[in-house]
Amino acid sequence: MDDKDCKLLLHVYEEKNITRAAERMHISQPALSYRLQQLEAEFGITIFTKHGKGVKFTTEGEYLVSFARKLVLEMRKAKDHLSNMANEVKGTLRLGVSNHFAHYKLPPILKSFLEDYPDVTITLETGYSSMIHQLLNEESVDVGIISGNYQWFDQKCLIYRNRITVISKEKISLDDLPSLPRIHYRTPHHSANIKYKTDLLLPKAIEDWWQERYTQPPRLSMQVDNAESCKEMVRYGFGYAIIPRTCLKEQDNFHTIDLSYQNGSELSRNTWMHYRESSIQSSVVKTFVNYMKAFYALDGQEDSAAF
Repeated sequence: MDDKDCKLLLHVYEEKNITRAAERMHISQPALSYRLQQLEAEFGITIFTKHGKGVKFTTEGEYLVSFARKLVLEMRKAKDHLSNMANEVKGTLRLGVSNHFAHYKLPPILKSFLEDYPDVTITLETGYSSMIHQLLNEESVDVGIISGNYQWFDQKCLIYRNRITVISKEKISLDDLPSLPRIHYRTPHHSANIKYKTDLLLPKAIEDWWQERYTQPPRLSMQVDNAESCKEMVRYGFGYAIIPRTCLKEQDNFHTIDLSYQNGSELSRNTWMHYRESSIQSSVVKTFVNYMKAFYALDGQEDSAAF
């Protein structure tokens, strides 16, 4: 079983479908099926069984996938190490980035980084912070950029402290919020079809802030699960919204009020860069980590109001 076989197994395991796995590998379905049969004969096992329109891995197949994942990781480390022996910043950088940061902050950073280091190739995974955290634990990414304070026992650096703000078309007062219609921005609900749980830290923090300040509930006029849609509803005067400031662009022309608790501490959301100490043996990872630290020169200390 070589490196290509390992990747083949991992694609089938991720897709749970032979046709989609073959498309990802850019090979025909019969060729993929034939190679899987050869692997089964080589190891004397059944790797998976047909399950509806997809496949279900056997216990032996699950073990072989785990073994393949380790082989791919070790091969990647060997390639990175050999590349670093020449002391060159080149190779592949695997990034996992939370949705908001990827959409609103990451593009200009990557553009500038790749202009300085054109021999670096970026592979990017985006999604909920819980998903990125899981990818880090699985060592599927080298560096994770995560919104919220997720438990991490290796290296991390605070790169961005994101204020939570009220946006409105016309100027309003915080005292008037309970009587005004609110566009409720929320992440999609978790369901059985979603592998990773959605991030519930933001709505909880906003709710806690509201309950500290007001006795009556907000007047929810509509709910949206997309930041840009939320902003459009506010722009057309359907109400105000409470969103992370990172969702605002230079061309947005909203009235804004950054929120604070009664004791004066800011309501903000931390964005962290997580990585492993062992990963910075790679010149590519080390260079990117240092680049991000320089780009966001924060002290790395979490305040009491951040989440």
